[in-house]
Amino acid sequence: MRPIKQYNCKLFFSISFFILSTFAFAQETEKAGASAQELADKLANPVASLISVPLQNNLNYGIGPFNGTKYTVNIQPVIPFKLTENLNLITRYILPVVDQRNITGLNTHEFGLSDATVTAFFAPKSKKIICGFGPAFLVPTATEKVLGTEKFGVGPSALIMHQANGLSIGFIANQICSVAGNEDRADFNQFYTQVFLSYSYKSGASLGINSEITQNWEGNTTLISLNPSIGGITKFGTQVVQFSVQPLIPIVGHQAIKPDWGLRAVVAFVFPGS
Repeated sequence: MRPIKQYNCKLFFSISFFILSTFAFAQETEKAGASAQELADKLANPVASLISVPLQNNLNYGIGPFNGTKYTVNIQPVIPFKLTENLNLITRYILPVVDQRNITGLNTHEFGLSDATVTAFFAPKSKKIICGFGPAFLVPTATEKVLGTEKFGVGPSALIMHQANGLSIGFIANQICSVAGNEDRADFNQFYTQVFLSYSYKSGASLGINSEITQNWEGNTTLISLNPSIGGITKFGTQVVQFSVQPLIPIVGHQAIKPDWGLRAVVAFVFPGS
């Protein structure tokens, strides 16, 4: 029980620091004439013209017949480009670093890069319905065979959302099919969507919930999770940082891929002046 008590103590101090830091940042931004809530709203918008570098930490337990554990850090820089006065190109990159045990067999361990996903959204400027459309690419960057597909894939991606008075609601989706790669490996054909809702406060804190759905058409498997979240914005020196924490609650999934439970923690380095 001692490790659990130590963990709860660390968690308490982390949450306390998180709340105090968010409050301090809110006071500072109000004095400077900036709005922490506006920044939180931009971060809730996947196609906002804002450079950010989120590090998304995902920990899942109880996966498959060997009760495996999987820890994934998704390095997810978002880089916007201004094409015209009314059109932006928002590029989003996801490079997963995976450490997993007892997934492919009992007493097995794999560590390394998985396949990267690159998405480019053409996003017209709009104050009502925000939308973005463009291509999504699967890039075979895996450093171990079992961590990737050895396939190059491409497909469409889309985002539709609405923001007003701190409320953000919408969805983001892509459908990627393999078009080249190792012919001895199974084809890749997968649909992914995330439906999200969040509310931001003047302090920059936010509450939300999202549902992630992954449909593997080739393997005929579906994975659905429900993920409530709490987040906030603070500063390390002059660097603006957003934190958020989410329990990952599996709803639907095949025994081989569905975890018993999971946890996500995100640290996003933000560059508001971009």
